[in-house]
Amino acid sequence: MTKLSVNVNKIATLRNARGNNIPELESVTASIIRFGSDGITIHPRPDERHIKYSDISPIADLTKDKIEFNIEGFPSEKFLKKVLEVKPDQVTLVPDKPDTLTSLEGWDTIKNRDMLKKVIQNLHNSDIRVAIFIHPNLDMLKGAFEIQADRIELFTGIYAENKQTIDSYVACSEYAHSIGMGVNAGHDLDLNNLPFFISKMPYLDEVSIGHALISESLFLGLEKTIKMYKEILA
Repeated sequence: MTKLSVNVNKIATLRNARGNNIPELESVTASIIRFGSDGITIHPRPDERHIKYSDISPIADLTKDKIEFNIEGFPSEKFLKKVLEVKPDQVTLVPDKPDTLTSLEGWDTIKNRDMLKKVIQNLHNSDIRVAIFIHPNLDMLKGAFEIQADRIELFTGIYAENKQTIDSYVACSEYAHSIGMGVNAGHDLDLNNLPFFISKMPYLDEVSIGHALISESLFLGLEKTIKMYKEILA
């Protein structure tokens, strides 16, 4: 079964829009856990426009010994200091520039080999699983393997735009499995395009979904929406 990790960034965006604590991020996160999510994902950015660094420890406490906690982000000094402090189950390294609106680019694991290898080793020393965010490209996958990443996270925005690109995702899934790497996926997956994606992917450990799930919850309710995703992934 593929696990569902709910990205709660959009809840934080809504909270920050009014400068108060409504909706309360911790309360919503606790509800998402109660409604059956397998994990919680956050992506703190330098400008803290959604998740704030002060949110990280409380969410870590909420998820501890309950479900997996995944922190995404660019491996800046501030980011690494915080993740090494809270020790989430997984860190997903993303090559975002500080002003990036959303994660659209995957790592060039060849060009950034030395830097990423050092970061991964540092995280492994604290027993943190590491995923590398890449486009569905076998060369980038092989590069991630060579620097000892545990998993890849496949950027699925390309698939969401054109389902005919599914073969490149399948190829990455098969190859990653053959060399002992886990496979995650995320970006622009929703209730409409996820079933086909799941049906074609031979190996898929986890999907991280936030924007679509929270948007769909406005119409369907949070509990029902999470159950619908879980049914697809079962």
